[in-house]
Amino acid sequence: MSQPWWRGAAIYQVYLRSFADGNGDGAGDLTGLRARLPYLKELGIGAIWLNPWYPSPMADGGYDVADYRAIEPVFGSLAEAEAFIAEAHELDIKVIIDVVPNHSSTESEWFKAALSDKSLRDRFWFRDEPSDWNSIFGGSAWT
Repeated sequence: MSQPWWRGAAIYQVYLRSFADGNGDGAGDLTGLRARLPYLKELGIGAIWLNPWYPSPMADGGYDVADYRAIEPVFGSLAEAEAFIAEAHELDIKVIIDVVPNHSSTESEWFKAALSDKSLRDRFWFRDEPSDWNSIFGGSAWT
């Protein structure tokens, strides 16, 4: 019985914001990442693992997702994401997207809707904010 592909794959993690700037604005983006795909293929990687690429207020390094159905505009568009994935697959590179299902940003439309409509509150756990919990990143653990 053969092992799952990921058991023997070299998986290359990419923090898109700092990986490769394709349009010269000082931030990494999908254009820059696509330009580096041949190089990554030469390295022999089997997959790219992308840290969150969703719109975010960046209170938690992009893990505070504001919209799960969009791409952070600094990185590109959904069309550019689709083109990147297609090109990676042509090179036999799998793409792993870091999805963050256990929490969202307070800027998320889903969260805002749950605040204003009690029938939607089951989407989230609401608790009183403890006054003494600090994040290892500084400040309150409740962002």
